[in-house]
Amino acid sequence: MSDGYIRLIPTDRQWQPTPECAAAATAYVVRLFSGPEDDVEQVEYEFYDQVTLINAGGNTTRISCSNCDGDLDVEWFHDLIEENGESLAGTEVSVPCCGVHVCLDSLRYDWPVGFARFEVSAMNPTRAQYELDAEELADVAALLGHPVAQIIAHY
Repeated sequence: MSDGYIRLIPTDRQWQPTPECAAAATAYVVRLFSGPEDDVEQVEYEFYDQVTLINAGGNTTRISCSNCDGDLDVEWFHDLIEENGESLAGTEVSVPCCGVHVCLDSLRYDWPVGFARFEVSAMNPTRAQYELDAEELADVAALLGHPVAQIIAHY
């Protein structure tokens, strides 16, 4: 069985909230996804020691090079993650299409990915509107004290 996630990250990859703000934002996300039987599977926050790749999992089906615009094999990207773990932000890699060294965050992904030291994630959100709208994103940002982006992932 597969799982879907909504992953909320600060727009500044180095920024982290206070633990109190993280807990408040997480509680808000729990309320957004609570159903009549409080059937939210899992909403949690996580602090990372270093900038970490927040990927879209199986949603990413196309990646293109920021240097030559060539297509990169998604399996190449997944192999990179498997070899190096999720702490790949700022990592320069030699891309197979043109051999140039580029930062992973400069590549173009068909589904947004991000790099962060903090995230709030909700596993298998239970409402029809899976993504947060602009107002909800602004509410999370206000609770955290910093603007956020959302990554929709499927594993």
